[in-house]
Amino acid sequence: MALLDRIRDEIRSLGPMPFERFMGLALYDPEGGFFGSGPLRSAKSGDFLTSPEVSPWFGRTLANAIGEPRTVVEIGAGSGSLLRPLVDALPVPPQRVVAIEASPAARTALGDLGFETASDLADLAEPFAGVILANELLDNLPMRIAVRSGESWVERWIGLDEDALVLVEAPAREDTIAWLDAYAGKVADGGVVEVQLEAASWLRRALGLLRSGTLIVVDYGATTEELEPRRAIGTLRTYRAHHIGPDPLLEPGATDITADVNFTALLDVAQNAGADAALHRQDDFLAALGLRDTIAALRARELDLARGGDAMARLKVRSELKDAETLLHPRGLGDFRVLVARIR
Repeated sequence: MALLDRIRDEIRSLGPMPFERFMGLALYDPEGGFFGSGPLRSAKSGDFLTSPEVSPWFGRTLANAIGEPRTVVEIGAGSGSLLRPLVDALPVPPQRVVAIEASPAARTALGDLGFETASDLADLAEPFAGVILANELLDNLPMRIAVRSGESWVERWIGLDEDALVLVEAPAREDTIAWLDAYAGKVADGGVVEVQLEAASWLRRALGLLRSGTLIVVDYGATTEELEPRRAIGTLRTYRAHHIGPDPLLEPGATDITADVNFTALLDVAQNAGADAALHRQDDFLAALGLRDTIAALRARELDLARGGDAMARLKVRSELKDAETLLHPRGLGDFRVLVARIR
């Protein structure tokens, strides 16, 4: 049975569906979810590109932040475009490299690259010393949708109008309200906020697996204060084939569903877990790790080749240079946020 039909049947049987339940099915259902089934999504032939697909210098530069870990784990490893250059750039090869992916197609590709694979964070049962990486993962974790209603809040759930999925109003749950009170910021009447309890839960579990080491989360989003101007309509959106997609209710399982990550909430989780945590912009973070020096070296190499070197080699270096520069673009990938949490 198609995913849309199963969602309809569940609503008819149980009543309106919480938005986070709908989002979880639409993205991770093993028989019809956007990530849980189908082809590899993070590729030029797929639906979106992340920093590691744009340039291998993302992984190579990130390697400078993690020292010599015995274990490296990436969650949401996609095509392996982060793990491959990062592991190759480490001064000492790690004893264990694990690529965690919900997508069967991605796990197959990662296994072909020689990585140990797993489908969920829960597969790593024992705490370890090392590094956990998550690039553009938390924006896809199921979240609730809340709307300011006077001095209180209501949630948006999923109901049916004949056969069409529609948004319906539902009372805000206590844990929803507690999160909103802490992290929504100033929101006008009718303003929309994505409540990211699952992201907080994920971060607590990930930090709980680190006996010692570093967790690095990279994603688009901002602090509570920075997100306030975006609350008029909220930040939830879909992607498909490298473009903004349709309403998420129209074709569940056929589009990515995402929203800006609230990093103020994540910083609190990390600090409450006993980690030393800091938030950076991606451009500042990568520059501090030496990426501007790499770009300068590539620029000098291109200039040398322009003075009489091989034309094809010059074109390759120019392409490599432009891709590396894209990682620092202040209105693009450079404006992503990097959360670094260290367990001593």
